[in-house]
Amino acid sequence: MVVAGAYLAAHFAAEWIADRFLIVSGAEYLLLGALLGPQVSGVIQATSIDGFAPFFTLALGWVGALVGVQFALPDLLRLRASRFRIAFTESFISLLVMTVSGAVLVWGLFGSTPEAVVGPAVALGSIAATSAPAGISVMARHLGAQGPLVRQLQVSTAINALVSISAFGVLLALSHSSPISATRPPTPTEWVAITLAIGIGGGVLFHLFLGPGHQSDRLFVALSGALILSSGAAAYLRLSPLLTALLVGVVLVNTSPARNEIRQVLIRVERPLYFVLLIFAGAAWRPGTDSVLIFTFLFIALRIIGKLGAAYAAASIHHVIPTLGRRWGWGLVGHGGLAVAVAMNYRLHDQSPVGDAVFTAALASVLVTDFVGARLVQALLKTNAPPGLSGSATPSEAQG
Repeated sequence: MVVAGAYLAAHFAAEWIADRFLIVSGAEYLLLGALLGPQVSGVIQATSIDGFAPFFTLALGWVGALVGVQFALPDLLRLRASRFRIAFTESFISLLVMTVSGAVLVWGLFGSTPEAVVGPAVALGSIAATSAPAGISVMARHLGAQGPLVRQLQVSTAINALVSISAFGVLLALSHSSPISATRPPTPTEWVAITLAIGIGGGVLFHLFLGPGHQSDRLFVALSGALILSSGAAAYLRLSPLLTALLVGVVLVNTSPARNEIRQVLIRVERPLYFVLLIFAGAAWRPGTDSVLIFTFLFIALRIIGKLGAAYAAASIHHVIPTLGRRWGWGLVGHGGLAVAVAMNYRLHDQSPVGDAVFTAALASVLVTDFVGARLVQALLKTNAPPGLSGSATPSEAQG
């Protein structure tokens, strides 16, 4: 019933809600999941949530693959290198600032040891680094806007996702516990290599399976198989399905002549999967103490400040404030589905009260920013856009 409802909602309601009310659809499914979950009505029991772990793994893999297919080299080469420098600078500053801030929050509110702080802090930094591309796409379509600012926001959200997934994947590999029965357990560096091997190997194997045909049914079966295998193997080894699936997406989109068809297949299935993931993420939420409420409020506030500061710093470092404006970071405040995916992935690995606090903070941030993210982008494009934004793009921008 949940899956059927999500498919119907994705087909009939999502785009209408986004265009009519400037709300990037998603937050309402988190609320619905919380209402259906064991903390409110109990329609979805905790045991049922645990039983859906394989589905979570597939959904996480699908989200990761969607990020990966954005990095087709022919498309990337059409963009200016300066856009990537700005995006990487902003992403790394956001990650660093929120990792340090997260460490202070966890240590101050939960009294964890320095060693125990690292995992939640990096997870918080990875969650905070993400930005929602949906609000930017909705407003660019709604206003008919193109130009340097819109292009930079689109590139920055993609790089935010890449940095976030990579940092979180490396965290799970480096903090991996050794199997008790292993005679010579893999080192942390070897766990990172295993993560990369699963993703790249899965992409190469299924590139061979795809062959020259472009039939959508064959593509769907091949992609599903690739993501089930790679994300399932990663989850079984307690690694990151997001990172392995991202690598599968990168390999397939850069080796297959059917890259556009691959993107379309992933996009068609992504929204219903995402809605179901949101429902079960809401159902998996557990209320916390006053410390968790304070932690959540401070995380949301610090993330917004960190995003704005990182965007301003990146624009200053690369001398593009006259082009992007001083407040272009408001376009990156929206949080989006990847934050839920990373938080859910972390929640599956950390069942402690600190893990619950990280999960709660991520869901609350998505709830808050989903309702205002598109409107922030709208205000930014209307008031802070450079002179050429409202008109048509230049030839070089149109190629990007």
